[in-house]
Amino acid sequence: MAAFYDEVMAPVGVNIAQFSLMRTIKRAEPVTLTELGRLTELDRSTIGRNVRVIEKLGLVTLGRGKDQREAVVQITEAGQKVLDDGAPLWDGAQQTLDERLGADTMRILRTLLDSL
Repeated sequence: MAAFYDEVMAPVGVNIAQFSLMRTIKRAEPVTLTELGRLTELDRSTIGRNVRVIEKLGLVTLGRGKDQREAVVQITEAGQKVLDDGAPLWDGAQQTLDERLGADTMRILRTLLDSL
């Protein structure tokens, strides 16, 4: 399933995991790495590595928050463009899966994935 989404998202230069992470950052920004880890259910070291990858792509910035010990993540203009351009691709992928698998199967699949 990830390969399908990765192929769909390729035109905007990120994979599905990176796009999903960016969407989470956008919804919560400015967000600390600790909070982002909680939101994504990933440990802080994993989230830190994943954020640094998209930071190197120029899609997010890492800075300091009120507590200077904590890193804060925000979407850049380039990152916002990826989100804007990627949203219709994501929606199209969802629609394609709904058509291929059927709405009932997709509902079951989402329920199963949510239970993980």
